[in-house]
Amino acid sequence: MFFANGFEETEAIAPADVIKRGGADIRTVSIYADKYVTSSHGITIVTDMTFGEFLAEADFSAAGPEDVMIFPGGLPGSSNLAEKAELMEIMRKHHAEGGTVAAICAAPSVVLGLLPDLKGRKMTCYDGFEGALVEKGAEYVKEGVVTDGNIITSRGAGHAVQFGLAIVAHVKGAEKAEEVKKSIML
Repeated sequence: MFFANGFEETEAIAPADVIKRGGADIRTVSIYADKYVTSSHGITIVTDMTFGEFLAEADFSAAGPEDVMIFPGGLPGSSNLAEKAELMEIMRKHHAEGGTVAAICAAPSVVLGLLPDLKGRKMTCYDGFEGALVEKGAEYVKEGVVTDGNIITSRGAGHAVQFGLAIVAHVKGAEKAEEVKKSIML
């Protein structure tokens, strides 16, 4: 999960928590040279690794559907992620190789909208950001969470837990996602 200054707290922390509960290995990555990232509401968190550490540790040999790059929403966080050219190039290669990309709120449009081909893919995003997806050929679906193959998208903070559960279902299976859902009283 990639963090940039201006991220939306709920859209990052809630899914990360749910994914950890689901037993998936998740790492939080600052796109900067240090681990400190400040949210859109002024809360500073410490990520697991810097962008340099991510580059040194990540295996870029091949990506599969169980390998998920996650992009929280929020502004200017989504824009800051999209402006990180090296990260966007990694995302495009990851997706082209069959890796999964997941984004919530503004990030489906602002970040995933940079993928070269979204034609016919079902996606959702924060209301008012769908134009960029439609322009790229995506089918905008006004639902809380949408999974279409190796793309998982969500509308916003109110759907953050469901977004995390969708990622767990994708990586660990529907049964594991249901187990996590019950454990958190949903």
